[in-house]
Amino acid sequence: MQSPKEISISDYQYELADDRIALHPLLERQESRLLIYKDNNISEDIFKNICMWFPQNTMLVFNNSKVINARVLFQKSTGSRIEVFFLEPAETNNDYAVIMKQTRSVKWKCFIGGVSKWKEDFLEKKIILNGDEVILKAKIIQPLSEGFVVELSWNPLSYSFAEIIDVAGDIPLPPYIKRLAEINDLSRYQTIYAKQEGSVAAPTAGLHFTENILSEAIKKNIAVEYVTLHVGAGTFKPVKSSTMKDHEMHAEWIDVDKKTILNLINHKGLITAVGTTSLRTLETLYWLGVKTIIDPYIETLYLGQWDIYDENLIDNNYGVEKSLRSLIDWLEKNGVDRLFTQTQLLITPGYKFKIAKALVTNFHQPQSTLLLLVAAAIGNNWKSCYQYAIDNNFRFLSYGDASLLFMAE
Repeated sequence: MQSPKEISISDYQYELADDRIALHPLLERQESRLLIYKDNNISEDIFKNICMWFPQNTMLVFNNSKVINARVLFQKSTGSRIEVFFLEPAETNNDYAVIMKQTRSVKWKCFIGGVSKWKEDFLEKKIILNGDEVILKAKIIQPLSEGFVVELSWNPLSYSFAEIIDVAGDIPLPPYIKRLAEINDLSRYQTIYAKQEGSVAAPTAGLHFTENILSEAIKKNIAVEYVTLHVGAGTFKPVKSSTMKDHEMHAEWIDVDKKTILNLINHKGLITAVGTTSLRTLETLYWLGVKTIIDPYIETLYLGQWDIYDENLIDNNYGVEKSLRSLIDWLEKNGVDRLFTQTQLLITPGYKFKIAKALVTNFHQPQSTLLLLVAAAIGNNWKSCYQYAIDNNFRFLSYGDASLLFMAE
């Protein structure tokens, strides 16, 4: 197997014309087209029929992270504008559930558009929240290698950060959707099951699901589980190096409760990840479990970019059940009922998936880590799938059409 560090990103190129990028969602979520890849065959359907393609005893695993209105625009008295893009918490306690409820002030890692215009100690913005005039103040605390730590404070103090950002910010559309956010995006760039606030980009495979589809899944006895991965802006980070060894994978926070891990252990059929974020979360669980087998007293669980390619991990052929049960034992030893940590997992061609054996996903940018993940799932057949999508006028990227990919055993 080729070393993942030596993979050339130029081998994962295809021609994506600008007019193939979907700039707006379809009026009806479930009317998107669906490419199906199974047993080396390509077919297509409409997304609303996706449950017909799942065998009995299927489990769907969704990412229930909710996109926050992460773009906050400050306008100075001179008329110049500065955009503060909230990326992830910079607090000592990075638990999103706690941070979103925080009052008075928060510290976040941010990108700043127009930072050279920021001459003052702080920027100020007025919003109306529940009839109250709220004054926001943003102050740069420290520069980072990429971005800044910004403290946002407000008065009255009683409002939570979730309430503040919901009114003060705009929905953060991806950079390749070259238009301003519209009212419709507030609902359409959000899955119907979004719950845990924290993402700055949508887990877009889930954008196609409707209440009708989920009801159909229940009728077919398809199990449904939810994990949380807070999608960061790094998901759009281009691979600029010629080989993967010089590309730094973005780290993202995952949050999975013990009950979900138990349900994964007890499920005896196909596990399908809805979206690359769900897939990366599932595979992260396996490898963190392996770490607890190797060292039951490990204090901090974290999955680095190259960890899974380390001989100490990869040479141990542990089963999924053993790994996940060890992970549960570790949680119980540490007196917690949910796993909250970061993953930097990079999945490249040649990777053998441990938990998920099928993937629902959109069509991704050329020369991206997401395309590498698709190539890991279905091998070189990614080329024929993407060529089929291009030849048959599928819509690409976040607001585009979807695919259902069954991995070879």
